[in-house]
Amino acid sequence: MRKGKIKINEDRCKGCLLCIEQCKVKEIIQGEKVNKYGHLVVEFKNSGKCNACTLCAIVCPDAAIEVYEVSEEKVNGK
Repeated sequence: MRKGKIKINEDRCKGCLLCIEQCKVKEIIQGEKVNKYGHLVVEFKNSGKCNACTLCAIVCPDAAIEVYEVSEEKVNGK
């Protein structure tokens, strides 16, 4: 099974939550951090469930999400 990790560009995120709706494994949550534009940005939970499907990046209207496929060792912090 593929494992993934995402990087969120906080300055681009406007908190539309479309990525949260698309994430089938619930790895993205609404965060509490406010970016320089006053938007609540989303956060990647990084609990190891991400499968690098890229749906979050595809639906993001501001290209604020990058998806990376990672090895099992990197997911588990080894």
